[in-house]
Amino acid sequence: MRDDPPGDPRRFGTWAFYAAIGRAFVAMCAVVPVLFLVEAVDVGLGYDLDLAGGIIPRRIEGLDGVFLSPLLHADFTHLYSNSVPLILLGTFVLAAGFRRFVWSTLMIVLVSGLGVWFTGSPDSVVIGASGVIFGYLGVLLTRGLVERSWWNFAVVLLVGLLYGWQLFGILPTDERISWQGHLFGLVGGVAAAIIFRRRRFDPGERKGPLLAPPA
Repeated sequence: MRDDPPGDPRRFGTWAFYAAIGRAFVAMCAVVPVLFLVEAVDVGLGYDLDLAGGIIPRRIEGLDGVFLSPLLHADFTHLYSNSVPLILLGTFVLAAGFRRFVWSTLMIVLVSGLGVWFTGSPDSVVIGASGVIFGYLGVLLTRGLVERSWWNFAVVLLVGLLYGWQLFGILPTDERISWQGHLFGLVGGVAAAIIFRRRRFDPGERKGPLLAPPA
């Protein structure tokens, strides 16, 4: 027998909605220790993983970094700065449904990574999860429009107040950051929100996010 909280998990204010947010938050919090473990191994290997798994633009040997680079960071400070927005934004993207989260994340990683590979400097090695973070921002903002989900707008507003200055990261800069990864990550998030919007995706998601097994 199921013991799910009452209400529509997609409707703000119901117990089911808050339960979905809670489960998603716990899941995203579990992701960050994995990233710290990867960074610890990278430090132990003298940062060899960064070169082996980073994106090297327009070079075949750097193409595998499209999928590996979000797991790698320059140092623990870099990882710390990405952890909080990754958890916050990822929580609300995941709460809307596990399948949509997975497909949206894959699209963001692919669009962001290929964008960097085609347009970045061939003398650079690009690593970090910031492209995914900007992608999740694009998902929530666009989802608020296409699905008329006002609480998504509220999340974006909150993140904007906390990290709004980082949005300038989508513009070309002289700093040692991949503005291409940020820009294409945002584009990937917008595309994912449109392609995987609720009414066109798997009808099974209508049963609610982070589905519990049937009785």
